[in-house]
Amino acid sequence: MARTIFTNGKIYTFDADHPLVEAVVVENGKIVETGNHKDMLLQWGRDGSKIIDLAGKMVTPGLIDSHLHLSGVAFNFLELDLIGVSSKGEMLEKIRGKAETLAPGTWLVGMGWNENLFTDGTIPTIEELDHVAPHCPVYLKRVCHHAFLVNSKALEISQYHPSIEVPAGGTVVLNTDTGKPTGLLLESASKLISTHIQDRTYEELKHGLKQAMEFSVKKGLTSVHSNDPAWLGGLEQTYRMYDELINQEGQGLRCNLLIDYTFLKNLKEIGMYTGYGNDRLQIGAIKVFADGAFGRRTALLSEPYSDAPRQFGDAMLDQEKLYEIVKRAREHSMPIAVHTIGDQALENVLDVLDQFPSVAYRDRLIHVSLVREDLIKRLQDPSRVADIQPRFVVGDYPWILDRLGSERESHLYAWKKMLHAGVLCAGGSDAPVEPVDPLLGLHAAVTRRAPGDNHEGWNAKEKLSMLEALKLFTVGGAYATNEEHLKGTLTPGKFADMTVYSENLLEMDDPDGLLNTDIEMTIINGELQYTK
Repeated sequence: MARTIFTNGKIYTFDADHPLVEAVVVENGKIVETGNHKDMLLQWGRDGSKIIDLAGKMVTPGLIDSHLHLSGVAFNFLELDLIGVSSKGEMLEKIRGKAETLAPGTWLVGMGWNENLFTDGTIPTIEELDHVAPHCPVYLKRVCHHAFLVNSKALEISQYHPSIEVPAGGTVVLNTDTGKPTGLLLESASKLISTHIQDRTYEELKHGLKQAMEFSVKKGLTSVHSNDPAWLGGLEQTYRMYDELINQEGQGLRCNLLIDYTFLKNLKEIGMYTGYGNDRLQIGAIKVFADGAFGRRTALLSEPYSDAPRQFGDAMLDQEKLYEIVKRAREHSMPIAVHTIGDQALENVLDVLDQFPSVAYRDRLIHVSLVREDLIKRLQDPSRVADIQPRFVVGDYPWILDRLGSERESHLYAWKKMLHAGVLCAGGSDAPVEPVDPLLGLHAAVTRRAPGDNHEGWNAKEKLSMLEALKLFTVGGAYATNEEHLKGTLTPGKFADMTVYSENLLEMDDPDGLLNTDIEMTIINGELQYTK
């Protein structure tokens, strides 16, 4: 019988019965006992047991990212990465450099730009994009994937003309003086361009996905909940890719796959459902978008935007369509996972969910960025999970105060209120929107400010303690997929998934110490998947 003893550590189990231990005994991928160093070695350290010395390091249950897009992270390895670019000039130089490596007519695709970080003005104009990439059609996705920049060659290929039919819910932004496109497309208008971009080959996509998985493990993640079919060639190809990497080729990361509602029929035909798979790879909830994002004022609000008094945002689906999607999911005994940024979007979703009985798996409200007190009460239902992304604070402040006004700030990213009300909360990154780095997520949760900023934090009363933040990315992630009996705490009978840190996060005087903390080991199923 394979046995490993991870010992001589400061192991925080998050199990109330034995919260702090020195050793964890593992057999066949599961924890059989926890305790002090001497007792565990005396009782279990025979018959060829493998001993791994943790050298006094801090250990927690394996970190879980409850919402990201591994496909998007994969594309960061395959395409031009614009995440973190801090000026228009830097962005244009990156585009120029990439264009110089491409043959004429080859698509230059990139992602991750965020004009809120720019120090030298607004987004590039179509003329500027034409200048730095004169021979390539350009298609650049904003960090939120709700806005896009294109150049003239891209519009030419799409056969754009002033009377072209724009997909419902989308906008081609025009110059108010000339009436010509500025190069900025919003929401579904991107389909005018994206349908003309040559698809990546299966092997290219799979290689990028493998890199994304390995990168996630290096960041200390043992499980992720990912939404990918729309980016990886559909449901069947996405599952095949994951299945080959995880079940055939031994990639260790545990993956729960959210499936876009447009693939519900395919799920039924194939015979897949929530929980389909094994403990490494499973089908999760049905993914739905209820609204957009704050940046472009497409998040749906109950009161108008403070800096645009006639705008309330956009509902991606009307109530009748949303009801029909939930009805179809329930007929398949599946939960839903709904993108809700604005408070009105959240209210709309809860109004529909209240009309249906829960199923065996919890429904997930993803982001829950603006949440009123009355909505927090409705989230207390134990069949619902608020799937929050602490790093959004870094990306959204301070400009979000112009969008919403200071009077609504108390409802913005109200994590403390939700936790104290007993709302089940899970923590994620929404990568590639924010970095695949749970330590940065923890930092945002406990400081509510960007690294390097020197203030008490935005809406500081909503800051979490380090323990609360860690539980978001462990216990909370397990609740999101109804796997609290399998992971989230280091308890006998559960998976031996652990993350080992270079510093003790729970003994830090200054949370900025997170920024200098390294992941020492990532342990999945009792096996070392990464060591520094």
